[in-house]
Amino acid sequence: MIGLAVKTEDHTRRVTDAAQAAEFRNLGHAAASIRKTEIESIQSAPGPSQPGTPPHTHTAGVSKTGKKRRGVLQRSFAYAVDKAAGRAVVGPQASVVGEAGAAHEFGGEFRGMDYPERSFAAPALEKNLDRFAGDWRGSIGD
Repeated sequence: MIGLAVKTEDHTRRVTDAAQAAEFRNLGHAAASIRKTEIESIQSAPGPSQPGTPPHTHTAGVSKTGKKRRGVLQRSFAYAVDKAAGRAVVGPQASVVGEAGAAHEFGGEFRGMDYPERSFAAPALEKNLDRFAGDWRGSIGD
């Protein structure tokens, strides 16, 4: 007679924890990448940008520390990752630019003027989509 003993262990919690940690880390990287692309899409130039292209900033030059100065809209970009909900939010902070970011992104009336759409967030997301799948592949280790 042959005896056989099988020992099983439940690693569900370990796998779930690793997946959640990887999700949080990857969402943070993705959001930071989109934010960076948004900032880089806004160029310093006189006058308004063409409708359908990201808005221009009118701040030019170099700061006292030697860094390129950015306009208010560019400085307002931030991101946050909600670990519990498994999502990230990227865009201009209303506390810095008010409704100006939405007026540029979607078009519409702002301060009595009609703004054409000058989207910066949607193109930034589109530009980064291809790399996200590769970034997430193999991110749960051990």
